[in-house]
Amino acid sequence: MNLLLFERHELQGSRLTLQAGDRRALHVREILGLDAGDTVRVGMVNGPMGRGRVLASGRTGLELEVSLTGPPVSGPGPILILALPRPIMLQRILKQATVLGAGQIHLIRSSRVQKSFFQTHALQPAAVRKLLVQGLEQAVATRLPEVHIHTRFKPFVEDVLPGVASACRLLAHPGAESTLADLHETVRTGDRPVLAIGPEGGWIDYEVEQFTGRGFRKFSMGSRILHVDTAVVALLAQLQVLRQLPGDG
Repeated sequence: MNLLLFERHELQGSRLTLQAGDRRALHVREILGLDAGDTVRVGMVNGPMGRGRVLASGRTGLELEVSLTGPPVSGPGPILILALPRPIMLQRILKQATVLGAGQIHLIRSSRVQKSFFQTHALQPAAVRKLLVQGLEQAVATRLPEVHIHTRFKPFVEDVLPGVASACRLLAHPGAESTLADLHETVRTGDRPVLAIGPEGGWIDYEVEQFTGRGFRKFSMGSRILHVDTAVVALLAQLQVLRQLPGDG
């Protein structure tokens, strides 16, 4: 935990009080070893960051005097469209995509996604939020990604995608001729990237046609087929690098 996050309603004036059994209080006391007078980095979910001065820390709980003077919440990050993976992999992806700055995550049904995946407890709002918060704590960020679940492919591409305004639409697909590096000018448009990643077997032809017909450009990660959680981390990291490259001339 690199950032102690709290909800707006938890702050009473400038005081933040956590129960002794709260994992954040336990981390401050047992992992960080902080005591009265010490400070810890804090942040409000979807709000600013700052410092919290420990007023009391012990078996009765943790009390902090909070000063929010840090930078405001950063702008929205990339939009990730993901064919829903297996539950255990989904949990890793939600956390790591948050660490890497994803602003929206659309979990969709594709032909190669098992319908039963949508029944997992990992998609319950409380379970999803817990993973997103853990990602923010790791990354030292406060903007909570939006997570949307779509159980049918066609309504998603026909009704949701038209509302996603971006010239940077990217479709990861095995066997595509272009690489992400080949599309670096598209990535550097300044528009918020929209990245679609399918299951490990790839999208079926119909799905590819639906995406490309709506402005998505296909690219491949090379000859090796990666697990979806690895592909998500690798591609979000590559997008960050490409968007930071200076322009020609």
